Parts: sequence; structure tokens; C-alpha cells
Amino acid sequence: MIVALVALVVAALALGFALGRARRAVRTPVVAADAPPAPDARFEQLLRSITVGIVTIGEDGTIESVNAAAGAIFELGSRPVAGRAIIEVVPSFELDRRVREALAGSPSRGRISLSRPTGRRALSVATIPLDGADGALVIATDETRLQELEQTRRDFIASVSHELRTPLSSIKLMIETVLETDDAEAIDLFLPQVAREVDRMVHLVEDLLELARAESGRLRLRRENVDLASVVGNIVTTFEPRAAQLGVAIRLRSEETRIDGDPDRLAQVVVNLVDNALRHTPAGGSVTLDVRPTHAGAALVVRDTGIGIPYNDLPHVFERFYVVDRSRTRDSTGTGLGLSIVKQIVEAHGGDIDAASEFGLGATFTCTFPALRRAYAAAEY
Repeated sequence: MIVALVALVVAALALGFALGRARRAVRTPVVAADAPPAPDARFEQLLRSITVGIVTIGEDGTIESVNAAAGAIFELGSRPVAGRAIIEVVPSFELDRRVREALAGSPSRGRISLSRPTGRRALSVATIPLDGADGALVIATDETRLQELEQTRRDFIASVSHELRTPLSSIKLMIETVLETDDAEAIDLFLPQVAREVDRMVHLVEDLLELARAESGRLRLRRENVDLASVVGNIVTTFEPRAAQLGVAIRLRSEETRIDGDPDRLAQVVVNLVDNALRHTPAGGSVTLDVRPTHAGAALVVRDTGIGIPYNDLPHVFERFYVVDRSRTRDSTGTGLGLSIVKQIVEAHGGDIDAASEFGLGATFTCTFPALRRAYAAAEY
């Protein structure tokens, strides 16, 4: 970040020098046909082609020129801005203050937050005086996406730290107890719990690696002509004993539905969705799976009669580590990564997934896949 800011300042100084020289240039009335472009023309060409936003401010404080990049960054549209004050065009008192300071000879650089019709934008802005009191230069880059990624990184690290700290703390406490006692009953009680916590951490790490592969585009699919109904049927059979033990009815309605997909990855999708449904459905409830061809391809619908998802949580259910409320689930062994992995696998197949729910009345997850004839056009992963 510091290097980028320094580079911007250096570029600004170079542009400022070019602008100053262009303004002082002495123009001859006759120019040879093969003469190089005039300084003004070269400067204007540079302004148009550079990807950094450049705004030139005259000594009277009004805008002289705005390049295309600045127009996009400040969302100026097609409205004329020449001859207007910066505060009239960009509603930011912070930017206006910096421009006035630059006109008075004091350069500055830093971030500003701008509220625009498309949302809040995070901009890195440098304001530099030109030729003393002759004007100023505003250099801007949009760091909104960079800031979002940085926030995602911080949230991810915090979530991983929390998810690992909980089982590690439990393991440490139980191991200390075992080491300090000769009670065989205590040892028999704690060692299996230690093993379960270790399994939980192994599962978490495996899910993290799987999600990292998916998000980086390195999730390889061994595509073949596969009957989605057959894949789902096999998974439902393996879950029937667990569902019976929990007192939850599991049902399958299906017909032959062929898509171009990876049977193992598709099975992973079904396993995660059914496991999620069973953990959130109380005894006496039901989980229903529906597999059918559609006019656009194929659909897999997993519907449960569990606790449901609050309205405010619905947009976040596919985010990493997002858990609606652990206290309402049947157990808390989930890593919070299952639905994120499901989303990545479905999208890798060229499909889409949607969640719908009414709190207290269950949830429905719908996966759609492209038709067999279209799937071969999907990107290979």
C-alpha cells in the first residue's frame, strides 16, 4: 500500500511537471507536418489512457479537465463538469478541503469515503499543487474492492482462530485432567472426547482446504453423463439409519435426470445438504428431496420442516463460518463451511443454488444445473 501511494505521488509530480511545462510552452504559428505532437496534445493523450483518475484544478479552484478513469471513479456520468468547483461535482467536504489546501501549496494524500448511488466507495486520493498557486492535481484510485477483500481476510482469520481455539481449549483442559489423575473412569470419559475434538479439527482443516481449492478455481471435476437421481438415491439410503435414529422421516421423489457432472462432487453436495437438514430438524419432522428435469436443465430440491432460517440471516447462509444459531441445532459439530462448499461445487458445474425459508417453518435449498447439451460448454475446473 505504501509503495502504491509513493508510486502515485511520483506519477503525480511527473504529470504536474508536464502540465506546467505545457502551460509555459511557446507555440510557433507554423508547425511542420511531421513534427511531434504538442505538449498539450501529449498530456491530453496521457490523461485519456491512464487508468488512474486524474482531475486538474485551475488556480480559481474550478475543474479544468477530468479523464475517463476519474469520471468512472467519482461516477460523474456524462454531465459537464468543467468550470465547476469540486464540491459541486463530488459531494465530499474532505476532498474539497484537500483541494483548497493543494491550491494553497500544501500537498496531501490519504483515503476518503464517498457515498454514491451505487454504494459507499473507498478511494485513495492524492492532491498536489502545480507551479505554486497555478492550480492543483487530484489523483484518485478506487480501493473499494481491495478494502472489501481485506475485511474478508480479517473476518476469515478471526473465524478460523475462533473455530480452532474452542476445540483446542477443550483438549488442553481434558488432557491436563487426564495427566493429573489416576482415576480410570475419568480417563475413559475424557479420552474419547479428546478424540472427537481432534476429529472435529481434522474435519475443519479438510473443509478449509476444499473451500480454498474451490474458490481458487482448482476444483477439478471429472465430468461424465450422470443420473442425478441415482446419485441422490444412494446418499439418501446411507442417511436412512441416522434419520430413523433421530426420529426424522427422510423421503425421496425423483425421476431420471441426466446432467454432465462429477458424481463424487454431486454426492458431496447432497451429503452436506441432507446433513444440514437433519441437524436442524427436530424429532417428528421430515426431510424431503426432489430430483427432476426442468426446461432449463435439472433441479435438486432439499426441503425440511425444521427450525427455519430468520429472514435477516438468509443472505448470509452461504458465507464461510456463518452459523444461524448453534443453540437451536441438534449438535454443534458443524464447521460452518458446508454450505459454502456446496455453493462452490454447484457453481463449478455451471449451476446455481438458492435458499428460502420462513423462520419456524423449515428451509428449502434449490440447486439448478444446466441441461446436458449445454453443460459441455461450461468452463472446465
